[in-house]
Amino acid sequence: MRVIAGKYKGRRLETPADYAIRPTTDKVKEALFSILTEKIWASRVLDLFSGTGGLGLEALSRGAQACVFGDHSKESLRLIRANIAHCKAQEGAQVVPGDFRKTLGSLTGQFDIILLDPPYGRNFLLPAFELIRRQKLLAADGVIVAEHRKEEALAEALCGFCKIKERKYGIIKLSIYQQDIVESGL
Repeated sequence: MRVIAGKYKGRRLETPADYAIRPTTDKVKEALFSILTEKIWASRVLDLFSGTGGLGLEALSRGAQACVFGDHSKESLRLIRANIAHCKAQEGAQVVPGDFRKTLGSLTGQFDIILLDPPYGRNFLLPAFELIRRQKLLAADGVIVAEHRKEEALAEALCGFCKIKERKYGIIKLSIYQQDIVESGL
C-alpha cells in the first residue's frame, strides 16, 4: 500500500498484520481520487473509519488543506499515527479516537469531502449519514463517499443527501452523495 500521487507520492504505508483492518486497494483509491480531482485542492477532509489512514493521506498528498482521521481500533490508531509521521503530514492531520458516533458528535465546522469506509456488514453507513446531517458536517458543495460491498445497495436519497455517482471496482462499490438541493434550500 502506498501513496499514489502528490507530495507524498510513492511513500509506502504501514499495513495491518491481519485482515481485521481492510485498507482500500490502490486501484480503488486511484479511481476515487480521479473522481474527486476537482474537489481536493485546499479542501477539509474527514476520513472516518480510517483504518490505516491511506485515504486521508492521499487527500493531503494531493493538496487537501486538512484531514481529520477517525477510528476506534487501537491498531488502526497506531497505524494512522505511524503513517502520518512517515509522510511528515502532522501539520494538516488530526486524529480523533473513538466510536464513529462519538467522533461525529464531537466535530465542528464543515467538511468538503467525507470519506466513509466502515467495516463491511456492520450497518454503520446509515447512522453515519444521519449524524452527518444532524451535525451539519457537509459543506454546501461537499461530497460524501461511501465505500461498501457491491451487493449492498444504497438508496438514491439518503438522509437528505442524493446519490450523484456510483462506481463498481471488483467486489467494491463507491457511492458518492451530495446535499439534496431541495432539502438544503439551494
